[in-house]
Amino acid sequence: MTNCPRCGGGVAVGQEYCLACGLRLPVAGRIGSAPPDRRKASVAILLAALVAVGGAALAIGLTRETATAETIVTATGGSERVKEPTVTNASQLEQWPADRSGWTIVLVSIPKVEGRDAAVARAADARRKGLKAVGVLDSSKFASLHPGYWMVFSGSYPSEPEAASHLRAAKSVQRAARTERVST
Repeated sequence: MTNCPRCGGGVAVGQEYCLACGLRLPVAGRIGSAPPDRRKASVAILLAALVAVGGAALAIGLTRETATAETIVTATGGSERVKEPTVTNASQLEQWPADRSGWTIVLVSIPKVEGRDAAVARAADARRKGLKAVGVLDSSKFASLHPGYWMVFSGSYPSEPEAASHLRAAKSVQRAARTERVST
């Protein structure tokens, strides 16, 4: 007979709980206790680890590509300088007032890589359809606009409500027309 580690009460051999305090007593061979032969378990774990490492090494060796000296080219951002063409009907295109902030109606934004000619053609088409004060501006020159675009615009207004009041006519020509703040 032994004593309980908590209260010191008598405990019989094989007893699971102390009858005095209720402490669960440590007993060898209980479920969850260490296996009696740790050497067999250690060998089994070591063998499984070796098989896993060998399989991983084999998989890497079979799927590895041969090294080639190939140059990777990475494009960086920025605006591309495009030569501005001379417009045949320059008098028909509206110019944004120099050093003036305001509101306008943006009919379409055309990436600079497509060229200013595409924007001028869209502006001419909008004028033929009846819009007045249509022009093209370089978005890179204005802080409030996303750089890298030719923007076909219609009108220059001092406030957003005034620009919005002309939006219906612009949408009859270009469905995606929107008001936009232009600040220098």
